[in-house]
Amino acid sequence: MAQSTKHLIIASIEPYTGKSGTILGLAREFQNRGLSIAYSKPIGTCLKNQNPNYKEADVEFVAENLGLKEAQIAQPLADLQASTVEKRLKKEDEKDYGTLLQKSLESIEADVIFLEGAGTLWEGGLFGLSILDMATTLNASVLLVARYGSPLVVDGLESVKLALGERLAGVIVNNIPTNELDKAQTVIKPYLESRGVPVLALLPTSRLLQSVSVREIARQLNAEVLCRGDRLDLMVESLTIGAMNVNSALGYFRQGQNKAVVTGGDRTDLQLAALETSTSCLILTGHMNPQPLIISRAEDLEVPILSVALDTLSTVEIVDEAFGKVRLQEKIKVGCIQELIAKNFELDRFMAELGIITG
Repeated sequence: MAQSTKHLIIASIEPYTGKSGTILGLAREFQNRGLSIAYSKPIGTCLKNQNPNYKEADVEFVAENLGLKEAQIAQPLADLQASTVEKRLKKEDEKDYGTLLQKSLESIEADVIFLEGAGTLWEGGLFGLSILDMATTLNASVLLVARYGSPLVVDGLESVKLALGERLAGVIVNNIPTNELDKAQTVIKPYLESRGVPVLALLPTSRLLQSVSVREIARQLNAEVLCRGDRLDLMVESLTIGAMNVNSALGYFRQGQNKAVVTGGDRTDLQLAALETSTSCLILTGHMNPQPLIISRAEDLEVPILSVALDTLSTVEIVDEAFGKVRLQEKIKVGCIQELIAKNFELDRFMAELGIITG
């Protein structure tokens, strides 16, 4: 007897916790068990395009990595831009988004439909598309992804349990520092389980997942790429400022791996020092072109150089904000999160909780 389609909402209590990555990892595990899957993102996060055939980048990325066909994905129904929200508040938009959500999924044939929630449990409520709204409308289960900050992560997870009740099928706690993993396993997990919160995975911090591609940094800085535009997929794990004398800089630069170095376009000595260490890109401020020697050396070492019109402080603020807060758009990260899920997630327990039976 065929089992009915299961609706699974991947939710969080704050943005950038790894919902898309969790979907990519968990969906792959389901596919490996012979299950067909589909994907929906009811609340969009990218700016709307006037082209009616426009597809959101996040949706396309997930679909591509999971090998989904057009009939297995559902595009966003609404977004949270100021203009969209204002239109709803003024009652210029009175659509029944709950009904639209059901209609968007009714023609999809899959064993499991993954729905990616907005940044928090409550976002989307204005449209009837909050996590609780969608769970009620679709009779769906919810898997919560939470970022570890301290043992006080339990406060938020208990609050989620109170809000969702039996619809909460489990939680994943990620970004746990290595020295906190034992405590998370022996203290935090047993406590949450005793409070009725199933802890299905405790994932360690990954430097790769917190990293940012040179391409993304260039995009956020609106930077000019001076050389090695073919190496923009290099990943940046840390940010270093070059503003000292060159003797001090060498020791400083050697401490960082796969780093971006921000320095003035006129600091040839620091640029050379940075290139001789583990550097993924040079970011030159003040919109000044470097000496030909620097370009030549960077070409040989395959290190991209970015030029920005911003000052050093503004540049550092923009890049620093990007770490851990960029969308999952690099294939190298997909492999990492899928490996973490495969190794740490209690899949059999979760499938039993959802009532999914495989041969």
